[in-house]
Amino acid sequence: MKAVFASQTRISSPGPALLRAALAAAALWFTAMSFAAPVSAASRIKDIADFEGVRENLLVGYGLVVGLNGSGDTLSKSPFTQQSLVAMLERLGVNTRDNLTKLDTKNIAAVMVTATLKPFARQGTRLDITVNAMGDSKSLQGGTLLVTPLLGADGEVYAVAQGPVAIGGFTAKGAAESVTKGTPTTGRIANGAIVEREVGFDLAKLSSVKIALRNPDLTTARRIAQAINRKLKAKAATPLDPATVQLNVPARYGKNIVGLLTDIEQLSVTPDQVAKIIINEQSGVIVMGDKVRISTVAIAQGNLTIRITETPQVSQPGPFTTGGATTVVPRTRVKVDQDDRKLGILKQGVTLQQMVASLNALGIGPRDLISILQAVKAAGAMQADIEVR
Repeated sequence: MKAVFASQTRISSPGPALLRAALAAAALWFTAMSFAAPVSAASRIKDIADFEGVRENLLVGYGLVVGLNGSGDTLSKSPFTQQSLVAMLERLGVNTRDNLTKLDTKNIAAVMVTATLKPFARQGTRLDITVNAMGDSKSLQGGTLLVTPLLGADGEVYAVAQGPVAIGGFTAKGAAESVTKGTPTTGRIANGAIVEREVGFDLAKLSSVKIALRNPDLTTARRIAQAINRKLKAKAATPLDPATVQLNVPARYGKNIVGLLTDIEQLSVTPDQVAKIIINEQSGVIVMGDKVRISTVAIAQGNLTIRITETPQVSQPGPFTTGGATTVVPRTRVKVDQDDRKLGILKQGVTLQQMVASLNALGIGPRDLISILQAVKAAGAMQADIEVR
């Protein structure tokens, strides 16, 4: 049969099916080559740096939550809650200073209110706020936050908060058991604050903008400046230090600073990183950067385990004997396990992947790896910094 088929074979132009198969094979080869090629970890400038003036501001305030079902502060144990209650009632025309000893409500709680003022937030903008109990309140469920001014770092009021508190947990207890889920003394109010004061900053009048790197690095700052200059086709950006790049606004942009920053923030830059190893000895977590390099070094790691087991036995006198007594005879078993692993050699200039593969081949766990990395660093065979947290 093979000779028959071979004799019937003839040369012809590739048909549609053969052409589709060839194209599919070519596409598969290009896909494999693209995955095999090293991919640079490029990031947008907006993801690795911040622009001058485009920032958030933290707000904080002190207020009262009312309407709690007996789960509020104990006034005798939380004097600040009692003083705040008396001051609030006096502002509303109610005099309670002569009857302070009779104030025994448990439906009110003192809280700290925090919020984040968005960049360029205008008057009337709504903000989400977080409410946290200060006293011995058991839960803020069902409570309502009264009008609370939110202050900035300069002591000025930038927003006012009020509204019903929503909590993500609960607590329930009986005579002999209690159940708590989440943190019932912490809650949020969606759109619970209104901006009353704006942060004064005129972005359109800037003649130059400073770009602040989130991870300061000389090489990264230079790369950002070079990417910006290539985009603008002018020497408009200059690195001032490892954390700052100054961008002079080109004349063709005029007062269109927003358009300039929009064009700049989308540029891709490959951040450089320092060879560093982060070690958390409490949790045993080890994080190593891609730039870590090891000089030629030999590593051996072994464990010595001594196991002592006590199995006492009871010795009884034989039958029909007189004067015998039952005694306990000690029996001790000592076993020594010596796990001598082979000596592993890491050649000079090995990468992070090669080092991890070599150490895993020795069967080394995270705890032992911490000691090995510190010993390699002490031997001067590691070109990286070790930061222990």
